Amino acid sequence: MNLFCFKAYDIRGRYPSDLDEPLARGLGFAFAQEFQPERVVIGHDARLSGPALYEALAEGLRAAGVDVTGIGLCGTEEIYYAAFARDFDGGIMVTGSHNPADENGFKLVRRGAVPVSSDSGLFAMRRRIAAGQSIPAELLGSFAEANYRNGYIEYLLSYIKPESLRRLRIVADPGNGCAGLVLQKLTERLPVELHIIHGEPDGTFPNGVPNPLLPEKRALTAQAVREARADFGIAWDGDFDRCFFYDAEGRFIEGYYLVGMIAEALLRRHPGAKIIHDPRLVWNTRDVVAKAGGTALESRTGHAFIKERMRAEDALYGGEMSAHHYFHDFAYCDSGMIPWLLVAQLLSDSGRTLADCVEDRMAAFPCSGEINSHVEDIRAVLARLEAKYAALPDAEVTHTDGVSVAFPNWRFNLRSSNTEPILRLNVESRGDKALMEAKTEELLNEIRG
Repeated sequence: MNLFCFKAYDIRGRYPSDLDEPLARGLGFAFAQEFQPERVVIGHDARLSGPALYEALAEGLRAAGVDVTGIGLCGTEEIYYAAFARDFDGGIMVTGSHNPADENGFKLVRRGAVPVSSDSGLFAMRRRIAAGQSIPAELLGSFAEANYRNGYIEYLLSYIKPESLRRLRIVADPGNGCAGLVLQKLTERLPVELHIIHGEPDGTFPNGVPNPLLPEKRALTAQAVREARADFGIAWDGDFDRCFFYDAEGRFIEGYYLVGMIAEALLRRHPGAKIIHDPRLVWNTRDVVAKAGGTALESRTGHAFIKERMRAEDALYGGEMSAHHYFHDFAYCDSGMIPWLLVAQLLSDSGRTLADCVEDRMAAFPCSGEINSHVEDIRAVLARLEAKYAALPDAEVTHTDGVSVAFPNWRFNLRSSNTEPILRLNVESRGDKALMEAKTEELLNEIRG
């Protein structure tokens, strides 16, 4: 059992060396002791280790007297939905998200789908497990299976007007994760022409790791978009709480520009609302939100932190450039399904293409996309680069997450990963792609020595 698998806002690690059934059982018991729930809903993604961890998790909860409802194979947002819409005291999803097939993990929420992070109970549970809990052998709580997918589908459809959608041709790539289960239900209710590839859940991930940020995964979806002559394409990670977009030419669209696009669409319905964004790439979002009459507010990166800020501000929407999208009416939770439905509605209403919607914004604020670098001493590199660039004329330095340094015509954010020993770099400029590319190369040379 390796308690280093407890991260800032979830638990993840290699199975069974980092996390295993005893840890899952201990986690269930610790969750019950920490939050005193009566009813908890649990589910798992397609990974081969999922069912065993799911069963052990249920045993730990039941040993503490909790009545457990299992919804089996599902997406993370289906646990969120159940937690806020079906009167549960908490929910736990067994998922490795976009990580390799031999990894797994847990995402935890309390009543109302309020996330459990390092400072709201996650590390307290770790301490309970480390102290050596005495878990009764008798299972005092009950276990029942349920299926809330139809209600969840109805909730998704409430964000759009299905009857008004054009017959868009869309390529959808679940990457052999769980999104295909929901897409099958949605196709029965939508007039769009959905071409699903890699739709069968398969924990061996025969078509590669379910991570659309990997270039080889992008290429597969992009090729399918072009071959189908689709209007746009979508891909998801393993538990489909993130979605990624491709235009009709198969070009991958950075999640950054979707944040502005979705924020603008929602602000038309709710003028003056607050929009939360992460600090990695900011200028396009701030510009779009200001022009749409909203208020843009910056939050620390990560789903638990974004949700906490959204609740505090009663924000309409939150978006991260990593393709997480959060919605006020979805209990401030992230969804990988609502964004593409909103995009389909926007394209249907406007008659525009996805490329039309983002081209000007990409030209106005070109960005590098997130670039990862493995370094031996993360703190030393961060300190060295901050000292160098903060000393330059007109530098503005902020520390919402990692370090951000802004100049009049370009800026960058450099932060360490919450889950991996790497530094993540994002660079953007004001309408000057050559400058952005030059500064990106310059910074990478500094980071990598």
